[in-house]
Amino acid sequence: MSTSTAGPPKAPNGGIPLKRAEELVLILDTPKGRGVFANRDIPGRTILEVCPVLVLDPVENEEHIAKTELYHYTYNWPYTPPQNGVNGEGSNSSNGSSKPPTMTQAIIFGLGSMFNHSTMHQNVGWDRDLTNKLITYMTLRDITKGEELCISYGQRLTFRDTEEEKMSEGPEDWTEVLNYIELID
Repeated sequence: MSTSTAGPPKAPNGGIPLKRAEELVLILDTPKGRGVFANRDIPGRTILEVCPVLVLDPVENEEHIAKTELYHYTYNWPYTPPQNGVNGEGSNSSNGSSKPPTMTQAIIFGLGSMFNHSTMHQNVGWDRDLTNKLITYMTLRDITKGEELCISYGQRLTFRDTEEEKMSEGPEDWTEVLNYIELID
């Protein structure tokens, strides 16, 4: 995962072009629940999707979203309150503190919240565009037809990792495992 502020190219009308690869299918019944799979072979470094992001106000997130199923589909996202508190994205006065929170949750639209987690078989990376509130998902290596597309959720797991047992049987030096993951430059 990386964070960028440069942003994608602008469309002629000033909008931001969104993209979704045609090679993707959503399977509803997998051992992990719903999941995104390749409907045909996909080359490495292919942009799979550009997803808009809704950054949640930290207070609203804590009081409402954190108590729902939706919370399990959110991403950690840096939060900076607007200077004048407009646009419903929070203000210093709404959280009762002059010190703004530094992290909140965000809802990722599109297929972004449908990618399942894998520590050992991550094959999709993501780039966070803070300025334009977008996430771009890209294959980290060549993907074969029928393969599940997985990202790493990092350390914030709200469930038992199905690979946890396999990892405990794995090598003591996990740098060996990282050698198999081709990271995006």
